[in-house]
Amino acid sequence: MLSSFFAGFTTFFATIGPIEAAVIFAALTPQLERAERTRISLRAVGIASIILFGALFAGGPLLQQLGVGIPALQTAGGIILLVIALDMIFARPTSAFKLTPIEDEEAHEKEDIAIFPIATPLLAGPGAMSAVILMAAGTQADPIRYTGVVAALAAVMALTLLLLLLSNELSRALGVTAQRVLMRVFGILLAAIAVQAAFNGLQSSGLLPPPR
Repeated sequence: MLSSFFAGFTTFFATIGPIEAAVIFAALTPQLERAERTRISLRAVGIASIILFGALFAGGPLLQQLGVGIPALQTAGGIILLVIALDMIFARPTSAFKLTPIEDEEAHEKEDIAIFPIATPLLAGPGAMSAVILMAAGTQADPIRYTGVVAALAAVMALTLLLLLLSNELSRALGVTAQRVLMRVFGILLAAIAVQAAFNGLQSSGLLPPPR
């Protein structure tokens, strides 16, 4: 259970991006009172949690109903996560954690940013949803390992809420350099997990020989 928890925590932390989301949240809410920021944080994390736990519990069975097998899911999910990991490692401007100019403009015009852009696409984006489906599939229906993945997602969402509540303080304390260092560290870990997931999918499909 511990191994699945730590793998899940690393993957979810990297793809959900609590630190990056908190920094963006601070930039979007500089004039709001703490009570209003708290309300938005609770709503955003609640909505994102519903989306991600929904993907965790129902994503795999839904894909199977569509004829997508576990090996294909593992291989595709691993490739998607690898792209995100490379984005994090090289800190590209097109990072999954950045808003497009149109999204940024719309976010500043909205009175309530809890749903868009905080809940989605910042927290519950395509990468995060792919990650939860992939990690759930990787447990091979083992209830202990599956519980570890569920606990990991719950822990990351709880940490995300805490960081959003402390977003102003976090943004001032970390600075750009520390944020980039943390992003690169988790990007490297995510890349290793992504490659392993792709290997597992290829081995399960018979395209690669099993490990010796």
